[in-house]
Amino acid sequence: MTTPKLNSRFGFFLLLTLLLWAKSLFAYFVDFDLRLDNALQVFILLINPVATTMLFLSIFLFIRRTKIAYMTGYLIYLLLSILLFVNVVYYQEFTDFLTIDTILGAGKVASGLGESAIRLFKPHDILYFLDCIVVLTVLLLKKLPLDTRPVRARFAVSVTITALLFLAGNIVLAETSRPGLLTRTFSRDYLVKYLGINAYTIYDGVKTYQVSQIRAQASPNDMEILAEKIKQRPKEKNTETFGIAKDKNIIYVHLESAHQFLIDYKVKDENGAEHEVMPFINSLYHSNSSFSFDNFYHQVSAGKTSDAETLLENSLFGLNQGSLFSQLGGKNTFNAAPAILDQKLGYTTAAFHGNAGNFWNRNETYKKFGYQHFFDSSYYKLNDGNSFQYGLHDKPFFQQSVKYLEHLQQPFYAKLLSVSNHYPFSELPEAENGFPKVNTGDSTIDGYFATANYTDTAIKELFDYLKASGLYENSMIVLYGDHYGISDSRIKDTKELFGKEDWTTFDTMQAQKVPLIIHIPGQDKGSINHTYGGQIDVLPTLLNMIGYDSDDLMLLGHDLLSPNKEELVAFRNGNFVTKEYSYHKGDVYDNQTGELLNFSRPEVFEGAKEVKKQVDEQLAVSDQINHGDLLRFYYDSGLSPVKAEQINYKNSLKTLTNIEKKLGDDSTSVFSKNGQRSTEELYHTKTYKEYTEEVNKKE
Repeated sequence: MTTPKLNSRFGFFLLLTLLLWAKSLFAYFVDFDLRLDNALQVFILLINPVATTMLFLSIFLFIRRTKIAYMTGYLIYLLLSILLFVNVVYYQEFTDFLTIDTILGAGKVASGLGESAIRLFKPHDILYFLDCIVVLTVLLLKKLPLDTRPVRARFAVSVTITALLFLAGNIVLAETSRPGLLTRTFSRDYLVKYLGINAYTIYDGVKTYQVSQIRAQASPNDMEILAEKIKQRPKEKNTETFGIAKDKNIIYVHLESAHQFLIDYKVKDENGAEHEVMPFINSLYHSNSSFSFDNFYHQVSAGKTSDAETLLENSLFGLNQGSLFSQLGGKNTFNAAPAILDQKLGYTTAAFHGNAGNFWNRNETYKKFGYQHFFDSSYYKLNDGNSFQYGLHDKPFFQQSVKYLEHLQQPFYAKLLSVSNHYPFSELPEAENGFPKVNTGDSTIDGYFATANYTDTAIKELFDYLKASGLYENSMIVLYGDHYGISDSRIKDTKELFGKEDWTTFDTMQAQKVPLIIHIPGQDKGSINHTYGGQIDVLPTLLNMIGYDSDDLMLLGHDLLSPNKEELVAFRNGNFVTKEYSYHKGDVYDNQTGELLNFSRPEVFEGAKEVKKQVDEQLAVSDQINHGDLLRFYYDSGLSPVKAEQINYKNSLKTLTNIEKKLGDDSTSVFSKNGQRSTEELYHTKTYKEYTEEVNKKE
């Protein structure tokens, strides 16, 4: 076998492939922040530019005419270089990658970069085009002889097939490292890290086309039909709780991966002593200032946390496949909680998350939801000691959020997304270790209660700050579980923790319950409510509690506190739960005993079939609204479409401080009310070991 020479067509092909591979790796390690957590991810990153580069460049190997072949190869090489470079420039400004929608709407990119575009260029950026200039010069000056011999068709085909096989292998490795990468679409960072810029762009183009086709077929008449259906459903309010939180701040505290069974659960250490997993959250759960729910279910699918946000803030389901945030979040029109509260009640709206803004496409979706401000990881100080792959740990996250929270004009709507109690439940800082771990034989479960305890302490510290700063009394604080923590395939390993000899399908359905605590300081009407409900019911519940009539909104949920609420919880996979029974793939289980009712109670079994039709219709209505972007045709809500292109999250703190200066004495932010002084010093945090030492000293 002869080694290909540079002056052969295949040699030229290899040269261009090598140069693009080198530039891609340069971008990965210098300009992009692609977090690498293990050796497999490093390996995938090193090889992912190769397959698509070979695939595109192989096109010129099929061209027989010499000059056209070389020119085609060079143009493909130049276009791929430009694609890489524009992503570098865009990433430097937005910490994100270009989407097809953004490329097609070039004006949006220009408005985002503005006159600062030139300042984004860095000295090393010349390296992305220096080779292009050199290669073109060499070709024009004929320093590189052109090979007049055409590449044999069979050889060109073999190169293309090799590229496709390489791409298939790349995808297999990517799915091995990150299951569901192409179906759930966690983050554009992930797609680039695992598949490269070229493959990511193709994938985004396919998804964009699919969405545009569905949207193009939708019409205002579709919305009118669905609106009539939704408005016909009874929506009775609870007159005792309607308006009890009027004009109060609304603070969402996200309980990552929290099962309902964490409430009041105690873990035994090696000496047999019991340790309460979430003592502070338990105190809120049982407080008469809290409206707590013990039959509240998550309703998420592959979109996990992002699905929970969709459900809670829109009263619509996520998608059956993948994440709504990732696929439709930056495109659709929404009647979401932030827009409702901003436009109708004058709330300031802000989201806080110690992870990358483009994870689950939040930086685009939040704009469409109507969030005025989004404080992502770029606003926080992260290091290896206080963060892990899902972002900043909860204690530093809550503490560092204060510097932004204190500048929000009141009343405000704020959502704080915690992450520490995330699978694999083991990556706490060393000083936070010490809470007993269980021993199930599955290491991914054993640390679950310890990370939940850490989150509980972090939330207590947040509440202590809210009280010290004066925010507590003027706020309604909502704590919610987003989805299961221990998956269906692993949950059976916990049976001994709950004194069970066996684990059934019914037990797995019960494990889909998550906490919901609506805490209103000063209230004494709170209690533990046994109503069956789900995340889709939260928005109508909260709107009624703040005294906003939601009858004209397209909400699929019901007020959880309504005396005549329909107690039906639909799951994205078509299963459901009612007050009396749970339905799972055609089997019906008694909610009190777990008994299978298919044969012993045939009348219940037959009735469940009718309820199943109702569930399927509810899911279908949600899908029609989401896939067809039908809310763009709905005007009865009185909401104006959110002008997402006018929202910029780059300088939110500066924007908030300018508002304070403009309002002067009329400013209602905590910072202003504290005499233009920060309240950061009111936030106190300690490690698990420091708390333990304090307790030991007292004893």
